[in-house]
Amino acid sequence: MTKILRKIIQIDEELCDGCGNCVPGCAEGALQIIDGKARVVAESYCDGLGACIGDCPTGALRLIEREAAPFDEEAVARRHPEAGAADTLPCGCPSTFIQILGPGVSCTEANRPREISAGQGPGRKEEGGGDGEPRAWRGESSLTHWPVKIRLVPPHAPFLKGADLLVLADCTAVAMPTLHRDLMKGKVVLMGCPKFDDVQGYTEKFADIFRTADIRSVTMAVMEVPCCSGLPMIVKKGMAAAGRDIPEEVVVIAAAGNIRKRS
Repeated sequence: MTKILRKIIQIDEELCDGCGNCVPGCAEGALQIIDGKARVVAESYCDGLGACIGDCPTGALRLIEREAAPFDEEAVARRHPEAGAADTLPCGCPSTFIQILGPGVSCTEANRPREISAGQGPGRKEEGGGDGEPRAWRGESSLTHWPVKIRLVPPHAPFLKGADLLVLADCTAVAMPTLHRDLMKGKVVLMGCPKFDDVQGYTEKFADIFRTADIRSVTMAVMEVPCCSGLPMIVKKGMAAAGRDIPEEVVVIAAAGNIRKRS
């Protein structure tokens, strides 16, 4: 194959710790973890744009210009029909494997609301408490994709395109029994903790998402505790950094699991 002078990713093996964060950051599937280090599996899979660089915590990835095989878009399309969904688990870790769940595989199907009704099969019903209020929800999962952690989702993930985004503080998933029914239907979910996670990293990630994914709306669900108030601020800073004005809503969840307020 004739080589051309172009930009391509170079990996510093001394700096690479094999964390695998860069793997889902490459929509073309050019990167894999092999023998504990990130490797470019084929020059023709690397488009030279460097989208994976920001996902490397050690600075092991950089763009250089050298003679390399031309980028082969058709080969990438044959290998990755969903342009970002890996065929195998490159680093052996399911948390970095981009998946679109359910019967549909297109972005349209991934973002289409799913109906959840009571009594869907044996044991799938609402269980009421003494006050007549539902205490548990046993409907179908409304999750349409994987991963869901903010840090692990690359801005170009196919399920983000044109999505209605639901950004959850981690604890809301435990506190709210009807989360799937009341908040998740038809939304793409991202989760994180504004108190213990990387605030600056989150801000930059959201800015990248808002720049590239054409997000339609953002719903932010937080607990009724002071530390959770940081999550809407992070999302709004990311939106401002991206220069986007996207419809937004904040949903506050009480420790008992009910929705306290929406604004």
